[in-house]
Amino acid sequence: MIISRTPLRVSFLGGGTDLRPFYERGWGAVTSVAIDKYIYIAVNRKFDHGIRVSYSRTELVRHVDEVKHDLVREAMKLTGVTRGVEIVSIADIPSRGTGLGSSSAFTVGLLHALHTYAGRTVTPERLAREAAQIEIDILKEPIGKQDHYIAAYGGIRHFRFLPEERVKVAPIVCDQKFKRKLNRNLMLFYTGITRKARSILRRQTENIAHRLPILERMRVQAEEARDLLLRGDVRGLGALLHEGWTLKQQLARGVTSPTIERYYRKALDAGAMGGKLLGAGQGGFLLFCCEPSGQDRVRQSLREMEETPFAFEPEGSRIVYHAD
Repeated sequence: MIISRTPLRVSFLGGGTDLRPFYERGWGAVTSVAIDKYIYIAVNRKFDHGIRVSYSRTELVRHVDEVKHDLVREAMKLTGVTRGVEIVSIADIPSRGTGLGSSSAFTVGLLHALHTYAGRTVTPERLAREAAQIEIDILKEPIGKQDHYIAAYGGIRHFRFLPEERVKVAPIVCDQKFKRKLNRNLMLFYTGITRKARSILRRQTENIAHRLPILERMRVQAEEARDLLLRGDVRGLGALLHEGWTLKQQLARGVTSPTIERYYRKALDAGAMGGKLLGAGQGGFLLFCCEPSGQDRVRQSLREMEETPFAFEPEGSRIVYHAD
């Protein structure tokens, strides 16, 4: 049996510039961090030559082409593990529509487990590249690459997406004292609203040619976020998050909603320095940057929602159990 553990993520700035129709015009940039909320994938030998896949439902099939779960089917084909296996997934957080990069983390973790099952050791770069290939090139999902790369690499990272499909990955090296301070200043709340990002991202992709100045500013914000983290400027990051969320709402219809805006305004009025809705929009998790002295007021203002404490995860996808 093989078990992989792959982190979810919080994206700070630059989301949207990792979409191919934007970065092929020059380059895109994202600054993000992996967190200690995970997707686990177990791969085990099945006693017969069939395939069993368990997620929110269970599939029992004889041939890989019969697997209905798109990501599982394509990952099995890509890795060559196409018969005689059981695949089970478990997530710490609802696995779809939360804005934490769950589908990409699932794909990275699944590839990691399947490659290991096949006897191969793979690099984070290969995991991220192949996961993006499955979702973007094979399944034609209108998504960017950032989630695959932070899931594979972990830590606090700055990514640059280049038109020739290369991705430059740079760790943001902060001392432990600042990391703890930053973590204490970040609050995560679950809105209880899940959504499929596909329609929002498709509209955003269609709008890219008409939103270039906005996206170019968002790309610069990702660079500024990296510099603020390197300088240890939490307050500056809070203000930049607010500016980024304001710009993001202009990318496509449906990014926000009156309910989300009401929650966001309540948190700012209670003392948050800034924040954003994670992911494509409409639902999922709200992130806020707030000094610890004001966090009780923010919690009280958002008492309708569940707060989700989290810590930074320094590692990307890893194999946590490997038994012959």
